[in-house]
Parts: sequence; C-alpha cells; structure tokens
Amino acid sequence: MNTSWPQAIRQALQELADAERAPAMAAYMRQHHVFFGIATPARRQAVAALLRPPQTASELLANAGALWAMAERECQYVAVDLLRRQVRRLSLADMPALLALVRQKSWWDSVDGLAAVIGALLRPAGREAVQPLMDAALHDADLWVRRVAMLHQLGWRGDTDQQRLFAYALHLADEPDFFIRKAIGWALRDYARHAPAAVAEFLHGAGRCLSPLSRREAGKHLDLPLAASRQLLLVVAEDWTSTSACLQRFARSALVDSWQPVGEGVPVT
Repeated sequence: MNTSWPQAIRQALQELADAERAPAMAAYMRQHHVFFGIATPARRQAVAALLRPPQTASELLANAGALWAMAERECQYVAVDLLRRQVRRLSLADMPALLALVRQKSWWDSVDGLAAVIGALLRPAGREAVQPLMDAALHDADLWVRRVAMLHQLGWRGDTDQQRLFAYALHLADEPDFFIRKAIGWALRDYARHAPAAVAEFLHGAGRCLSPLSRREAGKHLDLPLAASRQLLLVVAEDWTSTSACLQRFARSALVDSWQPVGEGVPVT
C-alpha cells in the first residue's frame, strides 16, 4: 500500500473540516462516530481526483482498510466511494475482506454502502456463485452481515433471485432488531418496483408473519387491496365523455397473471 494515498485523502478532508457542522452529524449517527463535518457533495468533490486513478484489488482493499482505521467517519465514506467506483477490479475472492469491513465500526451508513459494493460485485457472478456466499452471510452471528445478506440484491430488478429474497425475509422475520426488520421491508419494497404482484402475493401469504415494520415498509408503494385481489368489478366506458358504459367482471388465477374479462358486461347508464 502506498501510505501517502490514505494520508492525502485525510488531508483533503481535513482542509474542509467544519467544527460547527460536525456535532450535528455525530448526533444524527447517535454519537457512534466523530466527523470532520463535511457535506457529501463537498467531500466527493474534494477527493474526486484521488479516486480516479485505477488501483489493483490489493491496493483497493489496503487503502480502504487504512481509511477505515481513521477516526473520522468521512474517511469510511470515501473508502466506500472508492470501492464502488472500482468494484470491477474486485473478485469473489475479496468477499472476506469486504465482510471484514462490514464488521468494523458498524452502523447503517457504512454497512449499507458496503452492501451496495457487495451487490455490484455479486450481480454479474451468477446465482451458483452468489448463493453459498450470501447463504452463509444470512446465518452469520453479526447482525450487520445478516443485513447485507438481506440487502445485497437491491436494484437487481429482473436479475433478483425472487425465491431467495422471500426465503431470506422469512428466515429473518423473527429477529427483533430494528435494522434487520427495516432491511426486510426495504429489500421487498425495492423488488416491488419490478414485480409488485409477486411481492403483494408474498405479503398476503407467507409474508404475513413479518413484523408490522417490515410489512409497512414493503407495501409503501403497493396498492395492497388491489394487488392482492383475484377478482374486480369495473365500469368500462369507451372514453371519459361517454354517456353509456358496462359493468364488467375481471378475474385472474394468480396474482402474477393478467386480468381477463369474465362473461358479458352489463350495460349501465
């Protein structure tokens, strides 16, 4: 590791330190960490040139580790930005090092950033490679590693392993920790943007056992009564200006199926 690189990062941040802003930032994170007091846009602009040159995987992990060892929280944020920017230079062999960072100075801000790094690393790897790694993380003794397992598919949309997503939610359902329950809801809500009917069906089936917090988060953007229905009765008209219409029944066998008209419509005026 080039020891001057992490120090150059720290120096760039230290020059922007704001003693008036820092206490409020620490308070927001419940005093878990100390801060320079730098807003995110200013922080990223200050170190952008230093993050741009390519680094090898070993350099990335060594530099991230050095930043993680520094006291100020912004140093960990820069480490996450570095890893996200150059994640394609990492491989599955680097997962233990990434999970080691998850376990250090753990709070939702750093853990969620690392979950995004891990997700970007795992997404192109294929399910056969990903499943053993995340199944092991799901059973880890560290709750923050389990949170990563729950969140690693955020943004995957059509690449999401739906069966595994729902299975992970059920596995963690009984955990009382707020951050686990919040992660369950967040992961389901994110997938609901791609597959709302599938998430609605899960919430009205096996997912009934989830905590109220998880269910509330998961269903934020779902019209659950409609999404969970198998029959509808609608007034159908040619357009908004029509003076005549018909009452038409629609049905579907499963929540993921398309609606199909049933029988003849009944004219209404």
